[in-house]
Amino acid sequence: MMDSSKTYVVEHLDPECGPWSTLEYTTIAKESTAAGAQFCLSSVPEELDLPTSVRDVKGFNVEHRSVEEIYPDHKHRVCLLDPAAKEELRPKDAHDFDIFVFGGILGDDPPRDRTSELRKKGFSGRRLGPVQMTTDTAVRVTRMVVQGQFALNDIPYIDHPEIHIDEHESTEMPFRYVRDALGKPVMPEGMIELIKKDSEKGFGDLL
Repeated sequence: MMDSSKTYVVEHLDPECGPWSTLEYTTIAKESTAAGAQFCLSSVPEELDLPTSVRDVKGFNVEHRSVEEIYPDHKHRVCLLDPAAKEELRPKDAHDFDIFVFGGILGDDPPRDRTSELRKKGFSGRRLGPVQMTTDTAVRVTRMVVQGQFALNDIPYIDHPEIHIDEHESTEMPFRYVRDALGKPVMPEGMIELIKKDSEKGFGDLL
């Protein structure tokens, strides 16, 4: 039984929104809407002009405020998805939390660990396992656990899949993905084409 009262919040904070992030945010918005949930991109800089391709997607909500400002009186209902958390996310967490926040490492110099900043402000944290996921995968897995009531270990995964660029070249993705019925990684529409197109640039130029 799907729970329709959940909100997934991704803290952006980056001065740009690259093609990789654009595809991820578009997918998160579409999948969240289909599941009866809300998606919010928070802490978006005022000066950031988001691409039309994501801005016009149904279910895509932009907030210039931070998580602390949006939910000042509901901190106890906010769950921070934190790789350093002691507890893993479980189906029963659906009863304790309504808002699930995804932070990340920001491209400042030196880098700012937004998840660490939120952790220090007292938000409850949960882990999604030991392997790094893309943002859309992290939201997808969280939704499967709290709305679909799957245990983390019951979700089919594929780690570090190989993407074939052409018949002579392939690249290994350094992430964990949900595995579909055909044994392939679930990725945003257009992501494989983007990876192939920009394979020579390295992932840093895609983010």
